[in-house]
Amino acid sequence: MSPLSSLPPKTFISSFHCHSVTRLRRSVTARTMSSQSSQRVFQLRQDPLTGNSEWIVIEDNDQPGTSTDGLLATTSYLDMLNDSRRNIAYRLAIEKTITEPCHVLDIGAGTGLLSMMAVRAMRGDSKGMVTACESYLPMVKLMRKVMHKNGMTKNINLINKRSDELKVGSEDIASRADVLVSEILDSELLGEGLIPSLQHAHDMLLVDNPKTVPYRATTYCQLVESTFLCNLQDLRNNEAKTSDGVRLVPPGLESLFGIKSQQYSMHVDAIEKEIKLLSEPVKIFEFDFWKRPESNGELDVHIEAKTTGSVHAIISWWVLQLDSEGTIFYSTAPRWIDSNSEIGVRDWCDHWKQCVWFTPGTGVSISKGEKVHLHASHTCTNILYNLKKTQSLTHERTHFPLSTGDLHLTLPPERVAIYGDSIYRQSLFEATRKALQGKSYPQCLVIDDSLLLPLMALHISNRSRVLSLSPGLQENAARYFEAIADSNGFSKDRFEYFRDGKTNLAKAYPGKIDLLIGEPYYSGLENGLPWQNLRFWKDRTLLDSVLSEDAVVMPYKGVLRGCAMYLPDLWKSRCCLGSVEGFDHTLVNTTLGGCGDLPSGKDSPCLPFFIWQCGETKVNRSC
Repeated sequence: MSPLSSLPPKTFISSFHCHSVTRLRRSVTARTMSSQSSQRVFQLRQDPLTGNSEWIVIEDNDQPGTSTDGLLATTSYLDMLNDSRRNIAYRLAIEKTITEPCHVLDIGAGTGLLSMMAVRAMRGDSKGMVTACESYLPMVKLMRKVMHKNGMTKNINLINKRSDELKVGSEDIASRADVLVSEILDSELLGEGLIPSLQHAHDMLLVDNPKTVPYRATTYCQLVESTFLCNLQDLRNNEAKTSDGVRLVPPGLESLFGIKSQQYSMHVDAIEKEIKLLSEPVKIFEFDFWKRPESNGELDVHIEAKTTGSVHAIISWWVLQLDSEGTIFYSTAPRWIDSNSEIGVRDWCDHWKQCVWFTPGTGVSISKGEKVHLHASHTCTNILYNLKKTQSLTHERTHFPLSTGDLHLTLPPERVAIYGDSIYRQSLFEATRKALQGKSYPQCLVIDDSLLLPLMALHISNRSRVLSLSPGLQENAARYFEAIADSNGFSKDRFEYFRDGKTNLAKAYPGKIDLLIGEPYYSGLENGLPWQNLRFWKDRTLLDSVLSEDAVVMPYKGVLRGCAMYLPDLWKSRCCLGSVEGFDHTLVNTTLGGCGDLPSGKDSPCLPFFIWQCGETKVNRSC
């Protein structure tokens, strides 16, 4: 079976967002610059048809219809607000924790839902106050409207800053807060800056021994066997099964290529049938919101195998304890976990998934009753794992170090699986072979970020010369191409990695191109819309002057197809909002890209999504 044979194709449906996008309010912060006095933000935006980036200006007084409209539609705010279990858990915990007027700090306020819950818990008493900080200006503008719509402007002081920019005693926040409410969590738990945010809050913004919602977060993990997951990272062994003779990971050069050693967010319920559980769930780290966390932590645990198999991956999730007594919980556990336990399942949602840590190579072999040693560590933003047998490291561990320091080129796991798919490779090989037929000394140009096509062109014709643009790959791609070309037996004079761009190619390269090829694949557009691959056509047009009269262009044409589908889980997560725990959110639907009951003349945005990751699915056979 090919690595992706059980993985449905990447499909694109109106108003559905990319599975890998977290809420933009924190992921964008690192890419923005702001001027608080003028309430202006500069945000970097990429043109998918050129690959070029540009700065767009977001003004505090922007009117509807400006170029900044729709920025929030690509985030998962809407999915989060449609998560009723999350909303109910926070409401119950806030009502239980805030029983009298006090000063509440809301970090990462979003639409202001938690801030408004806190005001309501204080029954609107004028002695109570919420300081809500939100760093992302488009969301600040939306929150102001929501607050006004719900009559909550009097008791909420909204600050357009990061929490670590607040100073007690300034006009932002008059005194230290008694209660912290926050939801600055991603699927890994720490990726949105939970630890540094809590550290600064406890140091500078909160009273001693504050009340917090949530009270605690606990991470869990489980060892699993899964050929499907193994294929997402083990290109070396998958290539050994292919017949095209090209090797992206030649023997002895394994350290030149791989995926990043990190946790990857993924709905593992979608591949439950592809997963064999090898251990019971294991508690890893606890993070208490009510006290200052440490920046780094380590844990060693011995995990006993409940059955024989190979550990291909470590699946992890987290559980929130929202109240101090331990009666209100929210879990991101996969559905095979006992729903009656505190680490049980929740409804399908896209803003939080489980995480997968890939075990290098073909995995770690274990027998029933045997124990393996798991070393877990965390930084301010990541949780990392290192797995080995109690007695010694496995053979695979020796050849595939976990450290990313030895890897010179990295790709997303989905791309690694595609490059290891024998059916895909065979179709690409045959198409390239036919394109090169009858050409004595073909000059080939690869204009996208394909790793496979340059090597295939060199392999198919021993008289070919290949240039590769690879505009989106890392700077060290030249070193990678040079090494694997040599390892595959191709002389250096037959291959050139060109980094000066398409416009300079005609001057730098006097010869004419006989074969212009691409997959097309651009590393910055893994989650792009189908028509954004028209970048290949745009690039081909720019290069018309360097093509010979009988040049072959591959692919020859593209066909855009559509299909109606039944997607109830995804629809529920993206449908228009009405009342959220008693607060009117109808005015956010257009801004957040809701589906369904939009005002006349307003359409849902067309956004990419991996259909195999979107819950229950069914194809409409009549389409």
